[in-house]
Amino acid sequence: MKNVLITGGASGMGRATAVKLAKNGYNVFSCDIKTNEEEIKNITQLQVDVTNMQSIQDAFDFVSKQTDTLDAVINFAGIIMMNSLIEISEEDFLKIFNVNVFGAYRINKTFFPLVQKGNGKIIITTSELAANKILPFNSIYSITKKSLDAYAQGLTMELGLLGIPVITIRPGAVETPIIKDSTKEMEALNTGTKLYKNTITKFKHIVDSEQGGAISPEKIANLVFKILNKNNPKHIYKKNTSKKLKLLNMVSTKFQLKILKMILK
Repeated sequence: MKNVLITGGASGMGRATAVKLAKNGYNVFSCDIKTNEEEIKNITQLQVDVTNMQSIQDAFDFVSKQTDTLDAVINFAGIIMMNSLIEISEEDFLKIFNVNVFGAYRINKTFFPLVQKGNGKIIITTSELAANKILPFNSIYSITKKSLDAYAQGLTMELGLLGIPVITIRPGAVETPIIKDSTKEMEALNTGTKLYKNTITKFKHIVDSEQGGAISPEKIANLVFKILNKNNPKHIYKKNTSKKLKLLNMVSTKFQLKILKMILK
């Protein structure tokens, strides 16, 4: 039986992937800061905080007693924040990096010996925003995803020299708790901002419009299953990318800002 470890495995894309793999004969170690009430055969739930090295080490100690190899480490753990870069607190700025970027670094570094021994793969989920110009108010989230994407590309090159594939998935809007969280974040920003009171409501309409085209997390799970069963997977996969964002990204920053000013005026 193949063994995989998934972060963010209690909900959203992580949960859908854990279920998909478990039902197809994989032994899944699902790591999340919370556990899912529903128990499913072949899924072992571990309460893991990716910002806490001791928590990760405890998970490694447990997993390494069950198996000495992993066929894949799949990184889904992440949080969203919406704020203006000039108003966001230092605490929040550091928090989102600690989860979205350093969390993946800690997990991959800690579990790498099991991946290497199993000739496995590492999959890192970033965002379609990683390849695009940064939009206002979603800035801090985009910055972490761009950083995570750069980390993934660096890891791809370095581990490629050792024969370990690293695959980056850049999904667009997916029906996960993060969509609900983004709505809450937008409402909090609208309440807390002093600089953009007249802008946030209109920006929210744009965000809501993009989220209306969200796909089910099962589609990402199917993609992961496909990647795991490919001998030579691509380095980067894109799923449900926004045509509007793609077009906006093609214009110059100066023109992009002009368009946003018109829309948000």
